[in-house]
Amino acid sequence: MELAGKADQDILAVVDPIMDNLMEASTAIDYECHIRDFTERAKGVLPRESFQSICSEYQRAKGFFANREFVATFRRPESVAVVWRQWFTKVPGEFVAELVLVQRNGKYLVDHVMVF
Repeated sequence: MELAGKADQDILAVVDPIMDNLMEASTAIDYECHIRDFTERAKGVLPRESFQSICSEYQRAKGFFANREFVATFRRPESVAVVWRQWFTKVPGEFVAELVLVQRNGKYLVDHVMVF
């Protein structure tokens, strides 16, 4: 079954462990672990040097990733976008975490991810 045809809970079963890895790798500032599930396009827009400075900056300003709460799944013909409510350890308030997941050659890959 195509990714977009799956129920939310089935999509979350795939995407939650991927997002967990992204956040853990970001916390550890581990570039190779962070990009392991990226498409080539996504890898191309996040060079190692940028990753290190982005992680250092958000950790200094906001702390580390805390709780994450599912908000919605948006289905597209070739991908799904998943949105969560995200909290940090140092600052109050809610942030948005989003991830675009695609399926390539039978594997689920991240084509875009951001927390803002």
